[in-house]
Amino acid sequence: MAKAEKFSVVGQRVQRVEGFEKVTGDSKFIADIYLPGMLVGKVLRSPFPHARIRHIDISKAEKLAGVRAVVTAEDTIKRPWGAFFADQYILSVGKARYVGEEVAAVAAIDPDIAEEAVDLIEVDWEPLPGVFDAEEAMQDGAPLVHDDKPNNIAMTMDIERGNVALAFAESDVIVEDTFQSMPQWHCSIETIGSVAEYAPGGKYTIYMNTQTLFNARYRIAAALGVPETDVRIIQSAVGGGFGGKSCDDNNALVAAVLARKARKPVKLINTREEEFLAGCRPRVFMKINVKLGFKKDGRIRAKHIKVIADNGAYCAKAPAITGVAAMRHDTCYKYTDVKTEARLVYTNKVPTGAFRGFGNPSAEWAVEQAIDLGAHELGIDPIEIARINAAETGYVSPHGNRVTSCELRQCLDMTEKMIDWKAKRANKAPNTGFGLACTVHVSGKRHFGDYDGSSATIKLNEDGKALILSGEGECGQGANTAMCQIAAEELGVRVEDVEISRADTDLTTFCLGAFASRLTYVSGNAVKNAATSVKRQLFEQAAEMLEANPEDLMSRDGRVFVKGAEGKSVTVADVARARLFRHNGAPIVGSGSFDADSVLPDSTRFGNESGAYNYGVQAAEVHVDPETGQVRVLNFVIASDCGTVIYPMGAEGQVEGGLAQGIGYALTEGLQFDEGRPVNPNFSDYRIPSMRDMPPLQHAFADSYEPTGPFGAKGLGELNMDPTAAVINNAIFDAVGVRIKNLPITPEKILKALKEKG
Repeated sequence: MAKAEKFSVVGQRVQRVEGFEKVTGDSKFIADIYLPGMLVGKVLRSPFPHARIRHIDISKAEKLAGVRAVVTAEDTIKRPWGAFFADQYILSVGKARYVGEEVAAVAAIDPDIAEEAVDLIEVDWEPLPGVFDAEEAMQDGAPLVHDDKPNNIAMTMDIERGNVALAFAESDVIVEDTFQSMPQWHCSIETIGSVAEYAPGGKYTIYMNTQTLFNARYRIAAALGVPETDVRIIQSAVGGGFGGKSCDDNNALVAAVLARKARKPVKLINTREEEFLAGCRPRVFMKINVKLGFKKDGRIRAKHIKVIADNGAYCAKAPAITGVAAMRHDTCYKYTDVKTEARLVYTNKVPTGAFRGFGNPSAEWAVEQAIDLGAHELGIDPIEIARINAAETGYVSPHGNRVTSCELRQCLDMTEKMIDWKAKRANKAPNTGFGLACTVHVSGKRHFGDYDGSSATIKLNEDGKALILSGEGECGQGANTAMCQIAAEELGVRVEDVEISRADTDLTTFCLGAFASRLTYVSGNAVKNAATSVKRQLFEQAAEMLEANPEDLMSRDGRVFVKGAEGKSVTVADVARARLFRHNGAPIVGSGSFDADSVLPDSTRFGNESGAYNYGVQAAEVHVDPETGQVRVLNFVIASDCGTVIYPMGAEGQVEGGLAQGIGYALTEGLQFDEGRPVNPNFSDYRIPSMRDMPPLQHAFADSYEPTGPFGAKGLGELNMDPTAAVINNAIFDAVGVRIKNLPITPEKILKALKEKG
């Protein structure tokens, strides 16, 4: 098995490539971008969760000094758009469907004038009855969010593999329970923003803090009714994404419409409250019923899951998220008989969308607790239940997912050792408990057409330094550093001698962007293949200079050597110059692409959704105060199977950041609604974890190698928040014998459960 230690650059603790610019404040975020004549945009948003727009009067706003443009739906082509279902508009057409929906917008010479102009827009509203609960929305006679969606059902999934009724009949123990999650916001330090410019020739140039440039270009072009080549997306520095900056919102579109009408660049940045109301699409709220059948020896025999997902007013990526919640977990454990019933339902609340984990955290909140229930019912240690059922290399899930590397059992062993599982559980202090859960995630996901690939070009400059041209983009996770390490390793140069371009749809080849933990695996393979092409050209030229065969050459630290005669060498820079500065010379440029060996799921959702699957195990020790219900997480351990670790500091940061968001999901976060109106859209009332909420953490990476990954690597970014809420609740049950069924786990809920338990 290949090990990271054999590599000279991969797996080393190198300096982050954009780190200097970020710590010195030189990085250009959206707020730092200024174009000549730039205006400021502001948005008028619906105050109602459901209301018909009878008339909009913008005349007073247009007359205000300093206002350069006021737009409504009449300034658009009124074409619906969306990631999977085209169901939302740039600005409200006919009616608004949630509090915060964009109704009109203003561009003015400064923010104060823009805000005053927004206040001058007069809307004649007709409030309509709304639906705010997904189960109620499906009832006959419920108000319709979209007139063409009977019973407000956006999507239905009914899938069975094997014979589930027979499998339950053959089970010795059956457990069943229902769990509810909550919407969770991304809470990136930087809110969504755009700077849009419109050229007289009809081309839009939009600076965005997006994590998916080319998908953004496609959606923006479709909504504006222009060819994709008439939209250029340039990525600014991104102050956190976590799935929320995937262009499921209208910010960039509104800025583009304003820029076209004003004939000036327009900057539009969400306030924090706007971010909660209508910016980042929060995690999909789900109610999940899980039924599991076990044999006496602990083997899972059958699974039946029912999912009701609250879509909010528009779909964004919720259809795919619902599918993940309903089916992904079946790649974590080995069983054959599964049944899924899932409904995605429209309500008059903020639209939901992609957030780190993409459906996994909601599902694992339910499924991993059901497995824990089964373990207690059978009298088997939860860690042994996991071992008995754990997936392994070569496993094919009931839905067709093919596992080419899996170290889940190794992760269980590492977790058990780090937390001293058996000894500590045998000698627990009062009101102290231990919980455990496993997880699986993807390294890319084939669902945007039959393609889950990437491409990259590498240019070797005359000074021996390399430039990677990539449109994937960096959104804070360290992907650019990993790409530079992969290229440096393959080329045999120092990582300091590799740079990577800004992501720009006009200057790079097509890339899907940062989602589904795909960049290290998918983009990393494309970069490695591009570097291989560059190295071939490099060795062809060096062979002439060293009077050797190309296959007898090797490169290291920026020099090309003849194997076995290492005193005979030339620098990479000398080779690059020699290749260029001669008759019929040419620069050394190589391109590479990669499309994972995955299979687009069919109409029954059978296929192999990803080229590689990453695994993890988490365990926690908690103490519950029975007098107050307060939960203290005393210790947390995480073991991750992500193949070869390319960029260790970035990987460690992913683990720590994922845990922080997982703890927030479990214990503190949740936007409250009153008849569709968010009542705590701010950091005063929506509490995310701070440093004082973080427990002592031990984490380790499995000795793992993915044969299809670049130098054996696969994804990691989302893995480490997926099971956290279930881990903590399993530990609470172990501590005091009560199980909270709906997130977040608050002291009030624990006290109520303890009182009911008596």
